[in-house]
Amino acid sequence: MKRIVTPASDRLLNGLFVVLLLLPFAGSAQHAADPAGALQPAEAGILLDAFRKGRHQGHFRTFFMATDNARQLSDYYALAAGGGLHFQTAAFHGFQVGIGGVFNFNLASSDLSRPDSSTGAVNRYEIGLFDVEDPANRQDLDRMEEFWLRYTWKKLSITLGQQPLQTPFINYQDGRMRPTQEAGMWAEIGPWKNTKIEGGWLWRISPRSTVRWYGIGESIGLYPKGLNPDGTASGYPEHLDSKGVGLLGVTRHLGKRARVQAWNQYVDNIFNTVFVQADYMHPLRNGDQLLLGLQFTHQNALADGGNADQSRTYFPRGARSNVISTQAGWQHGPWKALAAYTHVTADGRFLAPREWGREPFYTFMPRERIEGSGGSHSVTSRLSWEPAGKKIRLEAAYGHFYLPGVRNVALNKYAFPAYNQFNLDLRYTFGGALKGLRAQLLLVYKGRLGEVYGNDRLVINRVDMLQYNVVLNYNY
Repeated sequence: MKRIVTPASDRLLNGLFVVLLLLPFAGSAQHAADPAGALQPAEAGILLDAFRKGRHQGHFRTFFMATDNARQLSDYYALAAGGGLHFQTAAFHGFQVGIGGVFNFNLASSDLSRPDSSTGAVNRYEIGLFDVEDPANRQDLDRMEEFWLRYTWKKLSITLGQQPLQTPFINYQDGRMRPTQEAGMWAEIGPWKNTKIEGGWLWRISPRSTVRWYGIGESIGLYPKGLNPDGTASGYPEHLDSKGVGLLGVTRHLGKRARVQAWNQYVDNIFNTVFVQADYMHPLRNGDQLLLGLQFTHQNALADGGNADQSRTYFPRGARSNVISTQAGWQHGPWKALAAYTHVTADGRFLAPREWGREPFYTFMPRERIEGSGGSHSVTSRLSWEPAGKKIRLEAAYGHFYLPGVRNVALNKYAFPAYNQFNLDLRYTFGGALKGLRAQLLLVYKGRLGEVYGNDRLVINRVDMLQYNVVLNYNY
């Protein structure tokens, strides 16, 4: 992948970002600006007041991550710090402008550009704190994140430009230093009679763990590319042709207990995804609640799936996939217990560019995905405790992820072994003089269930590993 010289507008922000680094806190909410425009300063009478009455936000983050692999394989660590500024004008005859950027520094880390000596595998997790295109990049990690124009009239809002979006398959996918951002036109209507309609057309994406913007086809393949269904190396990076992504979502609340949402994601010339989700809360005795959820996802290829040469395509010609995910749970005061199951049918591999966002399934657990699999089964359980007003949240999650065998690449794109995973997530929100500061401790263990036939390349940074994450976030 060729590096593109940082634009002058981005370099102009570098100096400002360096000054910001000297501020007393190093932590960051992954995303400070509100994509729905929740911050709505009063209407300005003159243009100058639109800027004077505008709102600015700052966020800072410190992130330490360490991965302890099996004894004979390389271990990794990294310490990152960064933050950003976001500004939004007051409304002027319904119009608003928003601008924002982020910076990031590698304070200390392993050599993330050096492959493991025994397997040749490269770092997978820690590099996500910085620049996946250039593992040796330690300082040129800034990005012009937002630059948009919004018009609001009654319950209609239209935003044009670089902005953050939260949809089932294109979303922040927070968990590193910078969220995914999109450029395009986005419209929202509602809520109106318990219904919200949103959608738009996107033409560029800046994925998490990158420092520049990419066309839609170009953005697919920055992360590991996996294998073609015939077992050859996927050749789609830099070879996909797409004019953009069209999205349409409808969310409707059915009374106070039920919600239904339906989405269609059209990726021009590559594939289409339909996603439907229904959630229901049923009151029980003593204020307890029964929680139920059901999701269905269907995908199919468009045209040649991105390239007429099927060795260089993303979604093979004529391919399709189906995913069913369900959840049941119980809530009692501060306690919540959930059990979930997800099945990707053997019709084909479920594909969703990892550069664009995390998958929305009920069984999702941070630090891994089932994307790229077909004929797979996932079972998870969660127990969380979040007492009201105590500023603390604790969650333990455990799951078994039964993927096809690593040699069945037709249904296992990344040749990933079946595994089990345990996450312990502790979060605390400070008050008083430290209001705005939040801390998180995330421990992840992944064990191996499937056969790897003695190939440690299928083990390192995948299974038989323990990972530590310590995060400090501060935003104002």
